[in-house]
Amino acid sequence: MGILNQRSSGVLLQITSLPGPHGIGDFGPEAFHFVDWLVSAGQRLWQLLPTTPIGPGDSPYQSVSAFAGSPLMVALEPLVASGWLSAPELPDGGFDASRVDYPRVVPWRLAQLRDAAAGFFILATADDRVAFNTWCVAQANWLDDYVLFMALEAAYDGEPWWRWPAPLRTRDPRAMTVARREHADEIAFWQFVQWSFDTQWAGVKSYANTRGVAIMGDLPIFIAHHSADCWARSDLYELDADFQPSVVAGVPPDAFTDEGQRWGNPLYRWDRMATDNYAWWTARVRRALGHADVFRIDHFRGFSAYWEVPESCPTAIEGRWVAGPGRALFDALAAALGELPIVAEDLGIITPDVTALREACGFPGMRVLQFAFGGDASNPYLPHHCTAASVIYTGTHDNDTTRGWWYSATPHERSFVTSYLAADSHDIHWAMIRAACNSIANTAVFPMQDVLGLDGTHRMNRPGSPVGNWAWRFEWAMVGDEPSRVLGAITAASGRGPFSLLG
Repeated sequence: MGILNQRSSGVLLQITSLPGPHGIGDFGPEAFHFVDWLVSAGQRLWQLLPTTPIGPGDSPYQSVSAFAGSPLMVALEPLVASGWLSAPELPDGGFDASRVDYPRVVPWRLAQLRDAAAGFFILATADDRVAFNTWCVAQANWLDDYVLFMALEAAYDGEPWWRWPAPLRTRDPRAMTVARREHADEIAFWQFVQWSFDTQWAGVKSYANTRGVAIMGDLPIFIAHHSADCWARSDLYELDADFQPSVVAGVPPDAFTDEGQRWGNPLYRWDRMATDNYAWWTARVRRALGHADVFRIDHFRGFSAYWEVPESCPTAIEGRWVAGPGRALFDALAAALGELPIVAEDLGIITPDVTALREACGFPGMRVLQFAFGGDASNPYLPHHCTAASVIYTGTHDNDTTRGWWYSATPHERSFVTSYLAADSHDIHWAMIRAACNSIANTAVFPMQDVLGLDGTHRMNRPGSPVGNWAWRFEWAMVGDEPSRVLGAITAASGRGPFSLLG
């Protein structure tokens, strides 16, 4: 699986966390600058969170589409350079450089994209129009439903699709034809946005690959109820006659949550998906592989068995384990797509059947160092228990930063860390990064916050908290020379980066 079989390391940073003047990180100049910074630090991997449109709570894990790209990531500079958009005027006071202010950023960015689309359809060259039309035809299997969904969502003031007029929520062919005609301009706008996303991201990814940096994407296991995917193929989900779920996804109570987590996503009808050899999943993974060299698949344990929660229950306590598709799904994907460059997110309650499925598929699992110091030397997350077929992290987007974790750690954890890593508060982030790099795991990944030694006020997400997440951004003034120099030396010394960076 390419880079996953080699000794390498990388940084976890969402596109939206990049610097830039337009309120949120995007595919503009700063994305290319970040690739250059990764190279200077000896890194060979850039891991992202999902790049799909955000959903409730600004989460990329509750998207209106499993296939579309986030409009917020489309950079404005290339649209200006093409002559389709005038240089944008920032709102009074500009935008916060340290956090994404979604209520201000989203409408402003969409207004810029609408102006750019209008400019494109008037001023685009013949070559641009051919490229746009060719792309629309190539992506029609998901694009046509998505753009109509977005047009109808706007027409019905954001109402969920199951509250649209009956002919549209049931996808009556005549009603669909009429809707495509009536909303042609809005449909064209969303086609332009998605074409711009794909075109710009292809440029960033090509630049990264040319410089020796691979891209790791992120594929959530479930989709949102209010999504183009659920509307287009409602037969593939556990929905009743009114398109409401009788059961939803979640996870059971554990050491972190007494009530479990009730995610609320509709659950798949795996029996129906099996009848066409998992064609929807094949299309989804093919799309993911067009955007990334490898990808992490979220909540891998759900493919072995998932936690089914009655829709009527306000918590996840009353759920039950239900068998997932298991090996059959991944055999079908491999038959259609070849070797699958997948990292299995196997965190949480992992039973032997989950491990057996991951190993049978040949996917590396994950090890998170912040989980390693709560017990004794037998803790499976400790570096000395890693295998080569694993990806080791200091923390993930769901964890506190390493420095924030240290400040909230128990006395036992701090004592264990001090003994194991010979580190304390002043260098805990570098000690954890060094331990990950020195492990036998083929791949080591560190959130950018840990590379910068930032405290818990800079974390990306707090699971179970519906607001205040996914907003963190950094500025280059925060970086300086030390992070790339030290990270480069650590990765070189551990055989993960160019030896010339050792100094």
